[in-house]
Amino acid sequence: MADVFVSYARPDELDAKRVADALRRAGFSVWRDDELPAHRAYADVIQERLNSSKAVVVLWSPNAAKSQWVRAEADAARLAGTLVQVTLDGSLPPLPFNQIQCADLRDWNGNGETDGWRKLAASVAELAGNSARPEPARPAPRRFSICVLPFVNMSGDAEQEYFSDGISEDITTDLSKVSALSVIARNTAFTFKGQAVDICDVARKLGVHHVLEGSVRKAGGRVRITAQLIDGRTGGHVWAERYDRDLTDIFALQDEISKAIVDALKVRLLADEKKAIENRGTTNADAYNLFLMARQAWVNGTHGDARREETVIRMCGRIIEMEPNYGRAWALKALAQAYLFFGYNKGGENGVRAADRALELDPGLPEPYCVKARAAAASRNFEEAEKQIEIALKLAPDLWEVQNEAAATFIWQRKYREAIPHYERCIELTEDDRHSCDMLGMAYRALNDQAGSRRAATKLLELAQAAIEKNPSDNAAFGSGANALVMLGDLDRARGWMERALLLDPDNLNMRYNFACTLLGYSDDHDTALDHIDYVFTRSVGSIVRRADMDSDLDPVRDSPRFQAIYEAAKKRIACVDAEEEATAASGEPLRS
Repeated sequence: MADVFVSYARPDELDAKRVADALRRAGFSVWRDDELPAHRAYADVIQERLNSSKAVVVLWSPNAAKSQWVRAEADAARLAGTLVQVTLDGSLPPLPFNQIQCADLRDWNGNGETDGWRKLAASVAELAGNSARPEPARPAPRRFSICVLPFVNMSGDAEQEYFSDGISEDITTDLSKVSALSVIARNTAFTFKGQAVDICDVARKLGVHHVLEGSVRKAGGRVRITAQLIDGRTGGHVWAERYDRDLTDIFALQDEISKAIVDALKVRLLADEKKAIENRGTTNADAYNLFLMARQAWVNGTHGDARREETVIRMCGRIIEMEPNYGRAWALKALAQAYLFFGYNKGGENGVRAADRALELDPGLPEPYCVKARAAAASRNFEEAEKQIEIALKLAPDLWEVQNEAAATFIWQRKYREAIPHYERCIELTEDDRHSCDMLGMAYRALNDQAGSRRAATKLLELAQAAIEKNPSDNAAFGSGANALVMLGDLDRARGWMERALLLDPDNLNMRYNFACTLLGYSDDHDTALDHIDYVFTRSVGSIVRRADMDSDLDPVRDSPRFQAIYEAAKKRIACVDAEEEATAASGEPLRS
C-alpha cells in the first residue's frame, strides 16, 4: 500500500497529478484515484487506501470544498491524525478544516521549491516516517502501457463490423482491470480504425510500450480471432496467437486472450482482477451478440437524432427478455431512455429505474450514475448530481458519456469554467463530436471569450460539413452546422441550413430549442428565436420548460412580454399534465408513454 493518499476534486486533476508526481520524485509511495481498478467498487478501494496511508494530502479549492468525497476523506484523515492540507488558489479550507495549518501552492509550478512546497514535503516526510529530504529509493511500480487497436473485420460482410469492434472494446475493458497496465481509451484507439498504420508510429504518438492488433472472422456459429502483441519501440512480436472456436465459447476465448497478454508482459494478475475479467455479466452468447449490436448502434448512431435512442431501447429490451440479469444491457437502456426523455422531450421512462436495476446487478458500471446525475440535475438537486458524477468519473474518466454528463451538470449551474475542461476532454475522446463543440462555444461565449467561442464554432462547422458530405440527409449535421454559422456571424447561410434541417426533421424539439438559444446568444433575431421557443414550449412534455429558468441562453428575452406569455402558458400546461399523471398513478392504471 502507498504511504501517501492524494485527495482532490475532479476539476483539479492536473494539480493533483503534479503534486503526486513531485512526491514520487522525492521518494514517497503515492496513490491517487487514477489507479482505481475498474473491477472493484470505488468506495471500497478508497476506504482501503485511505486507512492504510500514513499521510493524506488534501488539495483544497472551491471545487474541493463543495465535494462531499473530498470533505469525507479530509475528515477521516483529520480524525486519524494523517491530514496534510494544501490550498491550490489561496482559498481557505471549509469548516472545520480552516483551524488546521495549510500549505500554499499558488506560486508552485510542479518543479522547484517554494515555501509552500517545502512545508508540504516536510509534513509528509514527518508523517510517512521519512527524512524531510528523502532520497528516491522507492520508485512507483512500473506500469506497462498498451493500446488495443480496433480488430479488423475479416468476415467479408460489413454488417459484422459490430462484432469485431465489440471484441476490441471488451478486450480493452478487460485489460483496464489489470492494475499493472495502463490502457489507452477506446475512443482514442478507434481513431486509427481503417488506417494502414506503422505500429511504432502509433506507439510513439500515444506514448505506449505495446500495441495489440488483430482480426475477427465470424461466420455461422464459428469465430476466428487472430491477435498479436507488438513492442512499440522495436516493432517486434512479443506474443501472437490464432483461435478457432464455436461462437458459444466467445467468453472463454476473450478470457484466454486477456490472460495471454498479461502472461506475455510478465505482469501480476491479482485474484480479484482475474475474477473481474471472467465476469461477463451473461453466459448467453446470443444476448451478448445482440448487446454488441446495440452498443454499436449507440456509438455509431447520430447524436442529435432520436432514432438512435429509440433503436437502442428496443434492442436492449429484447436483450433483457433473453437475459433479465444482464447489467450492461440495463445500463445502456437507462442511458438511451435518459437521453430520449431529457434531451428530446419524448416522454416515457427517464432511465432511473433501469439505472437502479443495472447497479443492483453491477455497481461498477459508470453509465447508471450518469443517468442518476441527469435526473438529479433536472430536479435541481445539483449537490446530488455532482455526487453521482464524481462516482462516474472515478469509475470511467475516459468514457465520453461520463465527461459529457459532467459538463452538462456544470452548465446547468452556470459553472462554465468548470464545464469547459470536460467538453474539451469529450472532443479529445471523440474527434467528430459536434455536440461538445457546440456546447464549448456557448460556454466560452458565456465567459466572454470570443476567441475561444470562434475556435469552437469553426471546428463545429468543419465537422458538420464533413458529415453532410457523407450523408446529405443528416438533419443533425445541418442543425449543428446552422448553429456554427450563427456563431460565426453568417446569418443568411445559417437560415438556409436551419430550413434544411427542419425539412428533414420538423418535430425535433431539441434542435429547434438549440436554434433559439444560438440566435439569442449571437444575433439580434429575437423574433425567430421566440418563434422556435413558442413551437417547442407548446409541444414539450416538460423537461425543457422545467429547466427554462436555469438556462442563461434565454436571458436576452427573459423580460420580453412575448416570452413571459409563452413561458407561463407552458408552465400551466405542464402542471396540468403532471396532475393528470399523478391521478392516473394513484388509480393504479398504467401511465401514458
